[in-house]
Amino acid sequence: MKNGKLKAATGAKLKKTKVATTVEIGITPAHAQSVANKLQQLLADEQVLYAKTRNYHWNVEGSNFMEMHLFYERLYSELAEVIDQIAERIRKIGHYAQGRMEDFLKQAHLLEGEYTNDQSVQLENLLSDHETIIRYLRNDIDDFDEKFKDAGSADFITGILQRHEEWAWFIRSYVANPK
Repeated sequence: MKNGKLKAATGAKLKKTKVATTVEIGITPAHAQSVANKLQQLLADEQVLYAKTRNYHWNVEGSNFMEMHLFYERLYSELAEVIDQIAERIRKIGHYAQGRMEDFLKQAHLLEGEYTNDQSVQLENLLSDHETIIRYLRNDIDDFDEKFKDAGSADFITGILQRHEEWAWFIRSYVANPK
């Protein structure tokens, strides 16, 4: 990755999500476990990205401070909604969503990164993170549908992929034309 803030895909051992209850929704327990694990890893990435975006919101500086402050606020607010939806999706398929920071940091593809208040560095970091999530989601869509027989989760992550594509486009527009 550009900024070296990405873990190797094999670097983190995924902790199996805990089964909350057996659900009879046409997905085998093994497939539901696989889906829950993939969604948990996505939840971890979203939490790391949320914390990074919130930190940038608090610490941004520059001539267009207010514009960037509000932009970051919009991003982290929308990320908070996505995070809640992912956790609820995990629950819908009968598993518990893990919520400890320790678990998120172990499972995420993304890394926290160093503190910075430089807008251009912040934007490059966020763009890299959104594009990383986009690539992982794009790679996983077919697995959800074909391998795990869960068209609902495939559709769900397609929607999240589209949100990240939009956010990456917004950020890319700032990076291409800084003030």
